[in-house]
Amino acid sequence: MAIRDTGSVRALALVGPTSAGKTALMEALLEAATGQAVRPGEVGDSSPEAKARGHSVELNLAGFDFMGDRYVVVDCPGSLEFCCEIDKALPAVDLAIVVAEPDPAKAILLQPTLRELERLGIPHALFINKMDQAHGTLNELLEALAPVSSAPLVARQIPTWNGDKVSGYIDLALERCFVYRPGKPSELAEIPADLRQEETDARFHMLEQIADFDDELLEQLLTDVQPSRDAVFTDLVREMNDGLIVPVFFGSAQNGFGIRRLLKALRHETPPVGKAAQRLGITEGAYVLKAAYAGQSGKLAYARVFGGKLADGAEFVMADGSKSRAGGLSQVQGSALKKIAEAPLGDICAIGKVEQAAAGQILSTTGQPQVPKAEARPRRPLFSVALMAKNRNDDVRLSGSLGKLVEEDPGLSLTHDPEQRQILLSGQGEGHVRLALERLKRRYGVEIDTLQPKTPYRETIARAATQRARHKKQSGGHGQFADVTIEVKPLPRGSGFVFQSKVVGGAVPRQWIPAVETGVRDGLAKGPLGFPVTDLEVTLTDGMTHSVDSSEMAFRTAGRLAIEDALKAVGSILLEPIEKLTVYSPSPSASHVTSALTARRGQILGLSPREDWRGWERIEAYLPQSERQDLIAELRGLTQGLGAFEADFDHMSELHGRLAEEAAQGARA
Repeated sequence: MAIRDTGSVRALALVGPTSAGKTALMEALLEAATGQAVRPGEVGDSSPEAKARGHSVELNLAGFDFMGDRYVVVDCPGSLEFCCEIDKALPAVDLAIVVAEPDPAKAILLQPTLRELERLGIPHALFINKMDQAHGTLNELLEALAPVSSAPLVARQIPTWNGDKVSGYIDLALERCFVYRPGKPSELAEIPADLRQEETDARFHMLEQIADFDDELLEQLLTDVQPSRDAVFTDLVREMNDGLIVPVFFGSAQNGFGIRRLLKALRHETPPVGKAAQRLGITEGAYVLKAAYAGQSGKLAYARVFGGKLADGAEFVMADGSKSRAGGLSQVQGSALKKIAEAPLGDICAIGKVEQAAAGQILSTTGQPQVPKAEARPRRPLFSVALMAKNRNDDVRLSGSLGKLVEEDPGLSLTHDPEQRQILLSGQGEGHVRLALERLKRRYGVEIDTLQPKTPYRETIARAATQRARHKKQSGGHGQFADVTIEVKPLPRGSGFVFQSKVVGGAVPRQWIPAVETGVRDGLAKGPLGFPVTDLEVTLTDGMTHSVDSSEMAFRTAGRLAIEDALKAVGSILLEPIEKLTVYSPSPSASHVTSALTARRGQILGLSPREDWRGWERIEAYLPQSERQDLIAELRGLTQGLGAFEADFDHMSELHGRLAEEAAQGARA
């Protein structure tokens, strides 16, 4: 019936939306297992940033022993802004517990989490928290939850009631009733007479669901043969492990209701560590869930041990073939670290002095590099700010500190925009970037000013023209002389810049024609409106030279003067970058999303169902890049925090009127 994995540590992930109570459930599991009270913030959400927000913003790790077995829990943040914290961690756990609230209106909040678990092939169960606050029936809740899961949801329990409050549950696999007792284990009781038929019907429905994947059980049900309890448990375990079903438990983490029942189910039904190892493609070593800088401890790699025990001082082979050595092992309990000589199979420990370690890597102890099979999908940045140290003396520290933050958090990226002369910090939303800046100040003492990233506008011309320019300078000795005539004409959008020469008779010596082109490029770097000029062709048609005073520099200067005068003569048209957006939204919010895009000068290209996501829409649109800066905040406000988008540059489009004048004023400023 049970899966036993003697001597190894089981790893559990608590996942689900913000406010579902994941951290409270982790604390309740520890209290139920140890019999000792856990203070809020003792093992989870202990950082100042998490406390200020009232929810998790990073992985929390804690371990406990229960009935002779060791468990380690990975409490994951629920907001999509901090989703990159869990992308690398999820593939390494044995089982994920999806924590939900008993509110049918919030069922859709689980869909992104469930889709990722299904993609990665991670067995998972559903724990409906706060059942003491539930209104309505369990069936109504399950009906709302069913569309968001690809695998059928199998209720393992039904609630018992005292008035309008849940007072306990009937375990459908055990066919036993338990009554909640605040602060104590649930008490075994007789199944209430008025619930016996409901229990019988619910149990038969559970058996029908698991019989869909077991022909022998189906035959027994068709012939009215009562299956054995061991056979039922065996099917429940196998089908959950194979991702065929999602068992559903419920309780209240805050009051400790249903926690011991969940612990006992985990003890018997959590897959063995070998399943995760097989999924990752690791034979022996440690898989890094997260890398972080921990004050005086330096850089730590939080990693799960596979293949056998891991001893302090073990030699690792990295993915690139380089070698490193474990410089200290620590057991992790919230923010507390306890030195250990070795970590058992399946444990998650902190490994010191492995500077090359990064989340998602395998630290191989086989003598050969190993690369994980399970790859997290890269998440594109959705929000950016330009940074500038308040104190210019902090510029050097700013660069090093930002590098460490980006190294810790795969959802952050740091780019240098040489054209706009800006350093850009990008993340999964405004809150994500703000969190990084708070850490920058708290950990490294660097305060910064933020600016909105500049939009890479361009200029072009609307008509052709011919322009002559002469550069003549005499200041003693050799002077400077160059005379050029150029023709300019507009090109189709996206053509860039084309230069050619039609000079005949050596009016401009061949060796100096490249200097003219260089000068023209110099002049195109900043047009009359203040932006680079593009989509035009410049042809050198004629010129004059001086036998003594002409030079490469003179012709370069003449080329620049010619194009500058030509641009002033023909006038500039401002071009703005247009991106193609693919926006993902729950169907009920799709009309609000399209309205928001239209209000930002967006052009809706199409709307279609999101592939393999029931109840979701895929919206494609053109949107000016300048309108995208805070789009993610509005989008998530319209979609219960679920919306997301992907943006790619598509083309340049003419911009006129007030907006063009404002852009030009900004460039001049």
